[in-house]
Formats: sequence, C-alpha cells, structure tokens
Amino acid sequence: MREARPSRGVDHVAAGLVACLPVLNRHIKQSIDRQLPDPRLPERQLALLRYVAAHDGATVHKAADVLHMVPNNVSTLVSRLTDAGLLERHQDGTDKRVARLCVTAMARQRIGEAEGIATRHLSSALRTLTDGDLEALGAALGALEALAQHLADQSA
Repeated sequence: MREARPSRGVDHVAAGLVACLPVLNRHIKQSIDRQLPDPRLPERQLALLRYVAAHDGATVHKAADVLHMVPNNVSTLVSRLTDAGLLERHQDGTDKRVARLCVTAMARQRIGEAEGIATRHLSSALRTLTDGDLEALGAALGALEALAQHLADQSA
C-alpha cells in the first residue's frame, strides 16, 4: 500500500506541471509548424496515425477505444487519412467485416520529420540549461513516464 503524500507538496508539483507542460507543448508544435513542409495534421488525425504506427493492424474500434473517441468519428478520420495517402485499410483475414489499419511510408516519414524537428528544438533548449537542471530533468523522466502511464490507465 502506498503511503499518503502530503497534499501541499503534491498540489505544488501538479500546479507546476499544469503550468509548464502546455507551454512546452505549444512551443514544440509551433516549431514543427514553422519547419514542416506540409501543414501539421489536426491533433486527432495525428493521434490516430501515431497509434496505428505503434499498433500496426489495429482496428477502428480498438483505436476508438484507446483514443477515447466514438468509432464513427475514427472511421471518418480513417477515410480522410486514407484519401490523403497516410493510412491503408486491409481486410481482416478471418473476419471480412473488420478492417485492419496500417500507416503508409509517407505517414511514417511525416511522423518521423515532426518528431525529429521536435527533438532538435527541445534539445537546443535543453543545452541552455545548467548541468544540474539537465540532470534533474533526466532523473525525472522515469517518474514522468510512470505518471503518463498512470493517467492513460486511469482513462482506459
């Protein structure tokens, strides 16, 4: 059983993350927008592409469940992304009513370009920090990943 944490310390960390994370996210998105040759995809389309890239062969229903979206909305996104040449639908081998989703090479390239730009932008900013601040952020990565996983599990 976990020991209860003092609320003041937890609330302070939560407030700090709530203030910092959107600023980091906004700056990263802006750097991607400025440097990508193609317009950045809407957030929901990008979320679907990232999910399918990590889970090749996913179904519309599974993607909708994981992304907390209505299957009809995911189906609409799939149609748009398929028309744009970023997703492919393949019929399931055992159940012909089920479509399996796969990202195209073009989608993988666009995702890779966007992630590369974001990494370079953030790396450049990290190089301006003191060694102590950089070490503190590096030490916090595991805890941030655990927090992200906990939030994902909670909303599942």
